[in-house]
Amino acid sequence: MGCKKFIACGMCGVLQKELAVGHLIIPIAAVRDEGASYHYVKPSREIYANERIINIIENELSKKKIPYIKAKTWTTDAFYRETPEKVKLRKKEGCVTVEMETASYIAVAQYNNVEFGQILCSGDSLAGEEWDSRKYNRKNIMKYVLRITLDICLKL
Repeated sequence: MGCKKFIACGMCGVLQKELAVGHLIIPIAAVRDEGASYHYVKPSREIYANERIINIIENELSKKKIPYIKAKTWTTDAFYRETPEKVKLRKKEGCVTVEMETASYIAVAQYNNVEFGQILCSGDSLAGEEWDSRKYNRKNIMKYVLRITLDICLKL
């Protein structure tokens, strides 16, 4: 369709208790524990986000004084794969979040030679012994993150 630059936003689970609900994360890399990304780029353990787009997102969040971190994420394709053993392993690998799309988005962008970046927003938690939904108002948080993302789109 001619588009060359893309940005996505979405919720993620956190693997660190310190990340409060609503905290923003810029994924810099994703552990590929799903299937879709392997259809677009050759197999590798991790896939890396576009540094130019990361810098644009980071600059805009900083200008607006919005707290964020840059971090590695774990992309899986099914919540039942988020076992205590895998959570522990992903933490050792440096993952801070878990979600279901980042690796695939990055792979499709690389395959199509377009730029892509993403903003994740922390939601539920896998940081403790058991899953914690952290009961939050997803709709309000997503409105906030979508507004930020749309503003950043104008800078791409």
